[in-house]
Amino acid sequence: MPQERPNGTFRFGIYEADPDSGELRKSGLRLRVQEQPFQVLLALLARPGEVVTRDELRQKLWPSDTFVDFDHSLNTVINKLREALSDSASNPRFIETLARRGYRFLAPVEFVVKQTATMPVAPPDAFTVGASTEPPADGMVDKPRSSGFVLTRAEDVPAVSRLHVRLLFLLIQIMYLSFYVVALARLMRVQELLERTLGYPAWVLTLLVVTAVIGLPIRLYLISAVTFDLAALTRKFRRLFAVTFPLDELWALSPFLIAPQIGIGSALAATAALIYVPFAQRTLLLMGDHQR
Repeated sequence: MPQERPNGTFRFGIYEADPDSGELRKSGLRLRVQEQPFQVLLALLARPGEVVTRDELRQKLWPSDTFVDFDHSLNTVINKLREALSDSASNPRFIETLARRGYRFLAPVEFVVKQTATMPVAPPDAFTVGASTEPPADGMVDKPRSSGFVLTRAEDVPAVSRLHVRLLFLLIQIMYLSFYVVALARLMRVQELLERTLGYPAWVLTLLVVTAVIGLPIRLYLISAVTFDLAALTRKFRRLFAVTFPLDELWALSPFLIAPQIGIGSALAATAALIYVPFAQRTLLLMGDHQR
């Protein structure tokens, strides 16, 4: 790394690397990374798109008088770094291996200079809720930068396999897509049911059709995003949450469309469960971002 680089952080995707503190963060959460993998990461980030040779990394990590199995040790360091970044050697998003030569960082990298101006500091508990200046007890995960989330905060959730998270999130999207498709396919049957129960107010059927038409492309987008492992899905879903939340809460009443078949009690129970599903989707994505 250049010696005269100003204080700042490297940003790539949802990750940030701070050379001064030696911290690697993902979506604001600190990941536990050992010193040598972090030093390799900094060397790659300082020269994105360029080849950093294995010999350069050897000189950076081990003094000349250190006797180690260099090839095996460097491979171990790179594997640990890839694990921290959820990267793959066979299909790399960040670190590309160039056989017998070295490594190259593939993703765009932004270096953000830290602000040096002093800012007034609010007294403790003046404006913040749930904030803490104490270091994390296990040294692995810091408090997120913002704790003003609905119901669940990022630091409250356990680390869960991304595969499990993606599968459950995908099933939820397929469930909503099925609601829309079945309701539109059986629109005449729905109209008859509304006539018997509500005296057929036209605005109810119109609302059902409009929300289904709006919800269809949203669910198709989310299904494709999960299927192809779209980057920063959590952040994108938060932006959609203001649109999907009222839709999902409205369609939580959909069990009443089949109340004659399942009974009022079952319809109430299903509706109660569906009311929470919008929040469950958000929590699932937070779990997937919270790596062990």
